[in-house]
Amino acid sequence: MQSYRSAGLHVATIMDGNGRWATQRGLPRCAGHKAGIRSVREIIETAPDLGVGTLTLFAFSSDNWRRPKAEIDTLFGLLGRYLRTEVAQFADNGVRLTAIGRRDRLPRGLAAGIAQAERKTAEGRRLHVRVALDYSARDAILRAVKAAPDPHALTVETLSTLLGDAEACPDVDLLIRTSGEQRLSDFLLWECAYAELYFTPCLWPDFGASQFALAIDAFHGRDRRFGGLAPVPAVGVANVRSSAPVAGAALQPPSPSHRPEFLMPAVGE
Repeated sequence: MQSYRSAGLHVATIMDGNGRWATQRGLPRCAGHKAGIRSVREIIETAPDLGVGTLTLFAFSSDNWRRPKAEIDTLFGLLGRYLRTEVAQFADNGVRLTAIGRRDRLPRGLAAGIAQAERKTAEGRRLHVRVALDYSARDAILRAVKAAPDPHALTVETLSTLLGDAEACPDVDLLIRTSGEQRLSDFLLWECAYAELYFTPCLWPDFGASQFALAIDAFHGRDRRFGGLAPVPAVGVANVRSSAPVAGAALQPPSPSHRPEFLMPAVGE
């Protein structure tokens, strides 16, 4: 498999709230999943222009097998149709599509459709879209360790490569979760070690390009130190003089910030 590392941010998204969106409107839950597809399409179209190079979407958790069979069948059916209708446009627009998670428990037709979409979009370099299906971060880490030729010789880099299905994927820069829930739910636990967390009450079907841009803007307002200290500017005569107003120049008031604040995550479920 060829090595791939996209430029730009890696944004991971937990697409939560489809069912609640439908219930609030007196609709069946499957209507919420159908509406959520529109948000997926809009985010994928917007992401490259916002500096995103990798977008990982949490589509189906390994825990979601506990849901009613009818709802699971609807989700897989929607995904299969989405792949059939969008893959040609992905290839034309330079979007590469891959899937992470287990495939042995997926419907045979869906697994084949994923493999075909991966082949047809393999040359995409504008955006890498990763869809997490039947995915559990704990299970992924355990399988990666078991797959290592020598577990005692594992490094951060080699384990990251094993988790990326034989190719290195950049760590997550920003994790977004919609619907007001504030937890990771076993999603990309290794890759999110230094991710900025953004939680919004907006339900996924209502999360469009403008909300996505707000999340990216909030990310750029964070001070990412990765355990270090922010550089402290030297204070001296030159700095004092350079900050003094120029004679005759009008003083401009500071522009107010419109960035939403990050919410602190809740502990536990």
